[in-house]
Amino acid sequence: MFNSVERRTFARLYLSYMRKYIALALLSAGFLSSCGDYNKVLKSTDYEYKYEAAKTYFAKGQNTKAATILEELVRIMKGTSNAEESAYMLAMSYYNQGDYVTASHYFNTYYTTYPRGTYTELARFYSGKSLYLDTPEARLDQSSTYKAIQELQMFMEYFPASPRRETAQNMIFELQDKLVEKEYYSAKLYYDLGSYTGNTVYSSTGNNYLAAVVTAQNALREYPYTHLKEDLSILILRAKYDMARESVPEKKVDRMREAVDEYYAFKNEFPESKYLKEVEEIFRQASKFVNEEN
Repeated sequence: MFNSVERRTFARLYLSYMRKYIALALLSAGFLSSCGDYNKVLKSTDYEYKYEAAKTYFAKGQNTKAATILEELVRIMKGTSNAEESAYMLAMSYYNQGDYVTASHYFNTYYTTYPRGTYTELARFYSGKSLYLDTPEARLDQSSTYKAIQELQMFMEYFPASPRRETAQNMIFELQDKLVEKEYYSAKLYYDLGSYTGNTVYSSTGNNYLAAVVTAQNALREYPYTHLKEDLSILILRAKYDMARESVPEKKVDRMREAVDEYYAFKNEFPESKYLKEVEEIFRQASKFVNEEN
């Protein structure tokens, strides 16, 4: 049991603690209420207050509001202790909104301004990932895909021991597959166009099969481990055979021999190919023609 003096001392300490607790709670509530008043934050000229408000919006996932405030702060806070964090939060705010082009721009601005900054590794990684997430489907122009690969490769060069290195490498592999797929569609388009006949005195009968072969071969040369290797290889065989079939007599035998050689190369590479029935028929027709000519 406490005596009367101890009880009075305890009561004073308790009341003092409660006053401080209530004051802190009211202060926090007032601040959060102010942060909720978005228009008030925007109109304020107290930039430290705006900075804290932006951090609160960012932490709560209200990225549009955070970005709007930070757009102003990154210009005003240059050279201050909060400038670096503001720049990174601005980039992440756009990333979280799914505006990946703008996010990559601001991540790039961050690591260029702060090459040894607190968030430089993250900024380089997310700059590349932003571009990766923004790349179009394979049939469209792939300029942004090349840019994303370059950005991710730069991240890996600057931070070879990063725990995100494997993730970056896998993204590069996916982007490279997209480039191969683009080349495959181009080669297939040439193949599907097939023969053409000139309609002027300056052009003559020809075909697009050679273009299909060259496009597919270049893709295999540049990306030898692509998952589309079999599809590109069958396209080369088809194009060589069809080009041989439609060749002028003096070139036909040699081109049929090339088709036969391509058959053996394909069969050696893909002995259990899903295209095996078609491949065997091409070989039968091409070798039959060569034997008859011999």
